[in-house]
Amino acid sequence: MTVFSRNFIPVLSLVLLVAASGTLAFSASLHNRFAVGGIHTSSSSTTTRRSTTSLWAKAAKKKKTKTKNKSAAAPAGIKGFGGASTTTAASSSSSNVATDRSKPALAFYDYMEEQQHGAGGNLKRAALGYFGSLRGVVAMRDLKKGDAIIDIPYEMAINLGQEGGDPTLPALELLKDYCQQQQQQQPDNNNNPRKAYYDMLPPFRGDDSLGSTDFFSDAALEALQSPTVVDETLKRRQRCQMRFDQDIDESFPRWIDGTPVTSEHLQWAVWLITSRVLTVQGDSSEGKSYRLLIPFLDMCNHDRSSPHILSGRAVPGGSLKVVAGAPVKAGEQINIAYGGGVAGNDRFLQDYGFLDSDAKANDIVALQLLGKRRILEGAGAGRIMAEADREAALKLLRSTTMDQDRVLLEEAKEDPGLRSAIQFRLGVKQALSKQIVMQ
Repeated sequence: MTVFSRNFIPVLSLVLLVAASGTLAFSASLHNRFAVGGIHTSSSSTTTRRSTTSLWAKAAKKKKTKTKNKSAAAPAGIKGFGGASTTTAASSSSSNVATDRSKPALAFYDYMEEQQHGAGGNLKRAALGYFGSLRGVVAMRDLKKGDAIIDIPYEMAINLGQEGGDPTLPALELLKDYCQQQQQQQPDNNNNPRKAYYDMLPPFRGDDSLGSTDFFSDAALEALQSPTVVDETLKRRQRCQMRFDQDIDESFPRWIDGTPVTSEHLQWAVWLITSRVLTVQGDSSEGKSYRLLIPFLDMCNHDRSSPHILSGRAVPGGSLKVVAGAPVKAGEQINIAYGGGVAGNDRFLQDYGFLDSDAKANDIVALQLLGKRRILEGAGAGRIMAEADREAALKLLRSTTMDQDRVLLEEAKEDPGLRSAIQFRLGVKQALSKQIVMQ
C-alpha cells in the first residue's frame, strides 16, 4: 500500500513518500493554499539532482470527438449539466455546491478526457466546485470507503526531476515549460498539451502566491516575530535570485505578453513548487523519488483531519490516486492533509501562503519553540531547535502581548501580509500559553 503526504521538500511541495509496502506518502509544503482551488496546504535546502528519466511525462494524444445530445436529461458527469451557465449544482440532493464550468475549467476537463490512459473517467466521480468563494474538488456521486476518488495516470503528471532541497531548480524547468506552452497559440493540444492545465494554476501576482512569506514586505516579515522563518525566507529569496542570474538569459522563453521573464516570475514558480508539487517514490527497485505536478489531484484543498489517502508510484503505467478513507456523499468537498498532517503554521505560511485554522498547526510551532518537538522540514529538519534559537524567538514573541497583537491586527486591514504575520504570532502565543498551563 502506498502513503501520500502532501508536504514540502523544504519547499513545501507535496511530497509523496511511497513506502515499500505500497503506501504512498504525500507531503505537501503548505499548499496554498494550493489555493487555486484553494488548497491551503514544502521546502528544503539540499541540492536537487536532475532526473535521468524524461523531464516531462507525456501521454500520447487521441483525437477528440464530441457528440452532443441536447435531449439527454441525466448527466453522465461534469460535462452533462448543459452549457448555459458557468456553474451548476453537483447534485440535486447535495448541498448545492456550484461546479466550475468556466471556459478554462471546461478546457481542462477536455484535456483530462484526451489523455490516452483514461483520466476522463475522473469526471464521473469528481469535478471542480466552489465552496463559498473557495474553489476545490467536489464529489459528483456517492463513493464507498476504498473507492478511488481521483485516479490520474502517471503519464499525465509533469515530472520535474528527482527529489531535492532546492526548489529553484524544478521551478526553473516549470517556468520554462509554462512560458513555452502559453506562447503556443495553436488550438491543437498536440502542440501545447499542458496549456489547459497551466491555465488553471494560480496566476502570477495573484492573492494566493502573495500570501507566502516569499512576497512579504519587510514590515510583515518583522511582524512575524520568528527569526527562523525570516532567515529561511531571505535565504530562499537569495537562492532564487542566484538561480535567475545563473540560468536565465536572452535565450530563455518569453513571458506570456512577450516580455522577458524576471526574477519575480521565478519566485512565483518557486511558490508553485513549494505549494503544489508532490514527491512520489519511483520504482521500488531504484530507490528514487520524483517531484511531480499532478493535474486535478493538486487542486484538492487542505484539511488536517481528512481521512483520504494518497497512493501511487512514479512509474510508467502507474496511477496516482486519492482513495476514499471514509464514505463520500455527492456534493462533499474532497480535501487532503497537506504536509502529511504534521506541518505547523510556520511551514504553511512560508510554503503554501495561508494559515491552517486547526489549533494543531500552532501547537506544532509552540512545541518546537519549547524544544519538545523536532523540526520536520526546512532549516534544521530532523533536529531539535537549538537553545539559542529558541530563546531568540521567545524573546521576540514577548516583545508584544496578545492584547497588543489583537489591536495591531485590527489596524492592519490594508496589508494582507502584515495581517497574516500578526495572526501567525498571535496563534503561536496562544499555543505557548496553553503548553505552559499544561506543564
